[in-house]
Amino acid sequence: MQKKITLGILLLSGLPIACRSGVPLVRQSTHQIDSPPISTPRCPAISQSETVSQSPSFEVVPASVSTVVVAPAILDSPPRDVNLVRAIEALPEQPIDLTTALMMTTGQNPQIAFARARVEEAMAQVDRANALKLPSLRAGLNYNKHEGRIQDVAGSVIETSRGSFYSGLGANAVGAGSPAVPGIVSQFHFADAIFQPKIAQRTACARQARSLAISNDQLLATALAYNELLKAEQDLAVKIELVSYVRQLEKATAEFEKAGEGLASDHDRSRTEVALRRTEQSRAEEMAGIASARLAERIRWDSAVRLTPSEPHIAPIHLVSLANTPQEMVAVGLSNRPELVETRHLVGEAIERLKREQNAPLVPSVLLAASYGGLGGGLGGEIANYGDRFDADAVAYWEIRQLGIGEQAIRRESKSRILQAKTREIEVMDRIAREIAEGYVQITARKEQIDLAHEAVLAAQDSFEKNWDRIRNGKGLPIEVLQSINARGVAQHEYVRAVSDYNAAQFSLQRALGWPVTAGSNETPTL
Repeated sequence: MQKKITLGILLLSGLPIACRSGVPLVRQSTHQIDSPPISTPRCPAISQSETVSQSPSFEVVPASVSTVVVAPAILDSPPRDVNLVRAIEALPEQPIDLTTALMMTTGQNPQIAFARARVEEAMAQVDRANALKLPSLRAGLNYNKHEGRIQDVAGSVIETSRGSFYSGLGANAVGAGSPAVPGIVSQFHFADAIFQPKIAQRTACARQARSLAISNDQLLATALAYNELLKAEQDLAVKIELVSYVRQLEKATAEFEKAGEGLASDHDRSRTEVALRRTEQSRAEEMAGIASARLAERIRWDSAVRLTPSEPHIAPIHLVSLANTPQEMVAVGLSNRPELVETRHLVGEAIERLKREQNAPLVPSVLLAASYGGLGGGLGGEIANYGDRFDADAVAYWEIRQLGIGEQAIRRESKSRILQAKTREIEVMDRIAREIAEGYVQITARKEQIDLAHEAVLAAQDSFEKNWDRIRNGKGLPIEVLQSINARGVAQHEYVRAVSDYNAAQFSLQRALGWPVTAGSNETPTL
């Protein structure tokens, strides 16, 4: 049965796609992740010195599959023995396909949700930085009572008893001075008002790129986990088929022994093979259960429910064309990877911080304050003459920290952070180039391994058929077919492994390239 999937678009955008497994997946866990709506920062353009040269034309092959199916069994497969029923079949099963697994990753994965929350936090910091110049409002009241000596304005020390009461915009208005807590106040350093919004914006853009990188990492991990589940299930199918063959062989050797045409040792050997192959089947069942649990963790599915792949067979998936050279692929990766965008914004953030420190001594700190309320007071406990009071203050001052030594130290610190960010950018570029070159080598080698493994399957199948026909025609003993049965099982296992490794390399290389998608394509390739 053919299935459709727009794999590249799904992996790039993480948009939900309807479940195609026939049974809708309903989230069973009670622990939901409440993701806040994500704001999009207005990211400043990266300077020309930070931009990698534009990539050449690059061909991205839509997700497709070349169907190379393992040769079918020749012997009639008997009904499964009750002793071979898998223990994990006691668990409820849920079919799942790759599209659904990726969809659930984008909606449920806690690391993706955490990264999105970090973006929202950074956007709030941008809003806070943009509001530095805006005033704050304060309202309150205070009562002051004095008994005993006090010095008047002329300098004389007098003995008095007095009290005063103030209420309105501001608070703590005592004596002749302005209220200690102004009613309307705007206090900021002009350097912060100028540069802090730019710094916060760079931080938000870097976190947005980091959020996309984390989403890509988690989607790749889910794709690999699904690939491992499919591999484990296919390997289990091979082991089950192999057990059925050696069981038929054990039955045939028993009949030959009973008829006096075969040796008892041949029957013992076939019984040994049955036990060994059942052990291998048990291990394969274990690996399938583990693969299901690991995929369930990725998509936050109930681990008590057994996940099974919807695909009946494993087949090669082609995402990246090998017609492109590694150099072209590296250029595409450097243009698309969000990790590199993140490092460039971090470089920009460090540069803005240095500008802030370089200009800090040249621009003043400012205090603008205004208070309005009512003040009344008198001698003793009398509160009289209550009336309006208005105070306004405007202050500007310049500061050179620690006699200039502090200024030099913080500028050195800022320059060091720029160097760290640029060094990190170079490291990320080298890692991207290595991942792409590694993926290219893996796909090239593993494509050849698929061809060789498929050839081995066909040869082993042919050998098995000839040996079995020979036994049927009475030209040999059943035990002679054992080697061809084992060779067939090994060849099928290697084929499954080769295809699984190839698909994993395709996913990894596509991730290394930043999930490039052909623009404007409305085609839905088949899987």
